[in-house]
Amino acid sequence: MTQSSPESPSPFKSNNARVEQLESEIAALRVLLSTEQRIGALLEGVGEYQFTDLSGERTTLAQLFGSHNDLFVVHNMGERCLYCALWADGLSALTPQMEQRAAFVLATPDSIHSAREQVAARGWRMRVVSDGGSPFANDMGFEGQVDARGVIRLPGVSAFHRNADGRIDRVSAATFGPGDTFCAAWPLLDLLKDGVRGFTPLSRDAMRQRASNAARLPSTNFM
Repeated sequence: MTQSSPESPSPFKSNNARVEQLESEIAALRVLLSTEQRIGALLEGVGEYQFTDLSGERTTLAQLFGSHNDLFVVHNMGERCLYCALWADGLSALTPQMEQRAAFVLATPDSIHSAREQVAARGWRMRVVSDGGSPFANDMGFEGQVDARGVIRLPGVSAFHRNADGRIDRVSAATFGPGDTFCAAWPLLDLLKDGVRGFTPLSRDAMRQRASNAARLPSTNFM
């Protein structure tokens, strides 16, 4: 395969100079955003919060680090939010890669029983804990107003660092929302002729049904 000449641009490269300009501007803005997120989210000396893991055992924020000195905690809204599940579905696939660099944990306000059901149906690979009843999400800025169903959780992620003296700092954080770069579905859907066009993430039961249907399909092993 030979490299295309300037007179014959590659079909995989936009011929619209404005696209390249916008991509460059967005890349520069992301660097600025990352800096401001670190400044705005910094919390030094984070307290020792309690969580419950899927086995029903209690664990602490410090224990979530495991052998790492860095930790991501994904703030999930729980089963009530299909969009939070969509983000977690995508992030789950990255778990083995992320865990090379830092501990990677999802915190849900749901009961352990509900969390187990969600994990089983969706096949999430990251560690999942419940922070239900804990002030953790609120203290990290991921709780909103109260509605008829209770306190509204906000979706996002916090990054923590454990210092040599054991002190834990929250060093950055970001919120999740349609169109962000934390979920690959949105930029991909935007490429379609009609864009997102009413797309709604699959529920836990729908995911389980799709897995069941796939299991009944004939084998496609060509080896």
